[in-house]
Amino acid sequence: MPAILAAVGGIAHEVELPVLLHRAVTATCELVGARRGRLELPEGGVARYGSGDPGAGAVELPIRSGARTFGTLAVEPGDGGEFGRREREVLGALTAATGIAVEKALLVDQMRRRERWLEASYDVTRALLAAEDLHGTLRLVAERARVVAGGTAGAIARPDGPGQLVFDVVEPPGEDADRLTGLTVPTEGTATGMAFTTRRPVVVRDYGERVQEQQRDRAGAMPAMIKDLDSAISVPLIVGDETLGVLVVAKFRDRSPFTGSDVQLAETFAGHAALAVEFSRAQEARQQLAVFSDRDRIARDLHDLVIQRLFATGLGLEGVSRLIADEGVAARVAGFAQDLDGTIREIRNSIFSLQAPAQAHGSLRAELLRVAVDARDALGFEPRVGFDGPLDAAVPDAVRSDLIASLREALTNVARHARAGSSSVEVTVDGLGRRLSLVVRDDGAGPPREAGRISGLANLAARAARWGGNCVLAAAEGRGARLEWTAELPARAGGQGSGR
Repeated sequence: MPAILAAVGGIAHEVELPVLLHRAVTATCELVGARRGRLELPEGGVARYGSGDPGAGAVELPIRSGARTFGTLAVEPGDGGEFGRREREVLGALTAATGIAVEKALLVDQMRRRERWLEASYDVTRALLAAEDLHGTLRLVAERARVVAGGTAGAIARPDGPGQLVFDVVEPPGEDADRLTGLTVPTEGTATGMAFTTRRPVVVRDYGERVQEQQRDRAGAMPAMIKDLDSAISVPLIVGDETLGVLVVAKFRDRSPFTGSDVQLAETFAGHAALAVEFSRAQEARQQLAVFSDRDRIARDLHDLVIQRLFATGLGLEGVSRLIADEGVAARVAGFAQDLDGTIREIRNSIFSLQAPAQAHGSLRAELLRVAVDARDALGFEPRVGFDGPLDAAVPDAVRSDLIASLREALTNVARHARAGSSSVEVTVDGLGRRLSLVVRDDGAGPPREAGRISGLANLAARAARWGGNCVLAAAEGRGARLEWTAELPARAGGQGSGR
């Protein structure tokens, strides 16, 4: 009896669930002389006594408190026989004590989890008060959710064209994050997409196996580390009627599942996080509005003053060239006039670049410029963007989404690997509207000897191959790297004309 009372007291005073399970199964097996024991709680893990699991002849008892059952205790007799009346009474007493202790430990654990999630919400609120930008807010949301939920990785997936999501932010930084950042997934047939479309949390086990099976027939290779994904929670970020994205917390090489309590707390946190994201978006919108107003003023001045003067000067040079008797001098003057024409075209591109962000969402040029502006924080500078050819008329929606995703991934690679001080983007459609070209240059360290070290190149190549094109990364002239991504455009009825 003293030994039983000591065991019950030790179990009752323990509030750390893993320690409690180990103490309970050990004390029970030692008191009844069991060979092996296993105490399993779906929401609390497993503790064992002896080598292996109980075999034939084991007694299974429920671990419960009141009407609630938490798990099962299985105990195998030590002599291969059966437990007597005394042993069964001891088992009943200890399982009853264990059930009460488990209920208390789960309540304590749930309280601690709530406190951690609440603290994470406070962290996000403090970031808002500190005027954190949108990207920084998203990264903080993913990082805090990962830590509090006990996950291996936290990520934010956001809409990226019709029917697909892109993982914009993955925490913590490292090789796994490099492989996942920029990865696109469809809204149909994936847990992340289901959470986005249904606006309800989705929890899965064997997540990596499911993803690989679902994506087997789709273009583009999935990162090999996807197979190591186990449990995952996908929670939508909702503000009013709009779904801003999906918060994903996943476990790599960890078989312990997320609990129902984890899902509920993650959903509450996601509600707070969505408000933080929306607030950051509103702040950025106000800042961009001020920038757009200033850019619009500059664009008007360039158009009304600079271009007109250059155009008049060019006409004057062409007229003078016809009056010069020396053919060599005349040719040089005519060349100066052509240079002025090229300068006028560049200024017009600059005017479009200044005005396009304020234009309608339907403009491809505006979308590409937004991608370049969004990459400014990661790069440390804003890349120069140039266009040539009938982009909006010749590029269909299906190719458009791949082009935008490819530019985003290319600039992300520059930010991560190039250590560049400047970068340029040239997007061109030929005069017939049949070939699309994206060229991204930087003045950084140049491509590595092993191109596979650059994350996302496989995705870029797969998107290009989907449209009969290719993707080539090579050293640029002088210094840095040059990435060229091409696609063959489908012919359209009536033909295409060139334009700028």
